[in-house]
Amino acid sequence: MRKSLARFAQLRRGLPLIAAGLLLLALAVPMWRITLTAPQYPGQELVIKLYAYPRLGGDYTEIHSLNKYVGFYYPDPVYIDPNFPLDDGSIKTPEWILGPVVFVVLAALGVFVSLAPTVRKLKLGLTGMLAGTIALFMGMFAWIQFRLYQAGHTLDPNAPLRGVEEFTPPILGGYEVANISGFAWFGPGGYLTVVAVGLLVVAYVFRNSEATFGDVPAMLGELRNGTDGIERIRGRVRGR
Repeated sequence: MRKSLARFAQLRRGLPLIAAGLLLLALAVPMWRITLTAPQYPGQELVIKLYAYPRLGGDYTEIHSLNKYVGFYYPDPVYIDPNFPLDDGSIKTPEWILGPVVFVVLAALGVFVSLAPTVRKLKLGLTGMLAGTIALFMGMFAWIQFRLYQAGHTLDPNAPLRGVEEFTPPILGGYEVANISGFAWFGPGGYLTVVAVGLLVVAYVFRNSEATFGDVPAMLGELRNGTDGIERIRGRVRGR
């Protein structure tokens, strides 16, 4: 029993378990954060927090008022009663409700891979999970950006402020529309997801090695030894 548990001290088995926990934790906190400034709110920043499922936090009521000013509306998740006001001009985004499914499935895969009965199956699992996770999140980013494009190119022509040009809010980065400035970046859940993917990358790199968490300080110490130290670390990575 003790020997069986000891194998999870290996980086290639333990890191996917930690990544699974981080992905589940990411569901409990905002994934994305947008900060807005506008003359209507002098000296104040408005913040909206978006979760992996149809939920908003922060100043979403005030920001909804700003959005209506230029004819931009929150998306309509369709399947559940949202916690924000909807408008007939809202684009439909039924896929938003599936966000938690993605994270739960990836977390379950992390546990499944860690429990692989043989090294060969562990390596195959790490390779497949890393490739699938990166492809999935890249696809999600692309789809969210498409939805943002849709929202920014279906402005309400009857909005109070006329003549606002169509625009595409970025997933990450700054933008301006009329006299409103916005900046979008990761929320805590986004950072947790990035760290989880990074851990999967490290687990994949050490797929041929039996290196454990206890070996990490020594390997980091090898970096002080220059080229020779790096070569020794490479040897550990390759399982030598």
